[in-house]
Amino acid sequence: MKYAISTDSGQVCPHFGRAPEFTIVTIEDGKVKEKLVIGNPGHTVGSIPKLIKDHGAHCMITGGMGHRAVEFFQGYGIDVIMGVNGDIDEVIDQILNGTLKGGESTCTPGGGKGYGVEKIHTDADDGGHHHDHDY
Repeated sequence: MKYAISTDSGQVCPHFGRAPEFTIVTIEDGKVKEKLVIGNPGHTVGSIPKLIKDHGAHCMITGGMGHRAVEFFQGYGIDVIMGVNGDIDEVIDQILNGTLKGGESTCTPGGGKGYGVEKIHTDADDGGHHHDHDY
C-alpha cells in the first residue's frame, strides 16, 4: 500500500497544499519498501490530488486541508487522514504498527501563501486565454 504524506524538512506539514514536498511511502509485508520525496510542483485546482493518485497512493496523510481538497482526493478513491503532526519517521512507524490516528484539520484554508500558491496559473496570467499545461 502507498501512503502520501505532506512534508517539510522531515516533519508533517500542517497544510498539504502549502507543503514544499510530499513523501510517498510504499509499505509491503509490514515493511517500508520505498520512500520517495517529490517536490510540490505548484498547482491548479485539483492537480495535487491527481499527482498523488498518479504516484499510486491510497491514502493522503497531512496536518490539514480544506473540504474541497478532501473531495478531490475522495473522488480518486484516496483516503485522507488529517490532524497528523510530528516527525515523518515516527508517523511511518505509527502506520506500520497500526497506531496512526487522525483528528481535526490543523490548518485554516486561505490562511496564508504557501509553496504551491504562488505557482497557480490563471486565465488572467495570459490575458484570459488559458492554455493547458502538464503540471
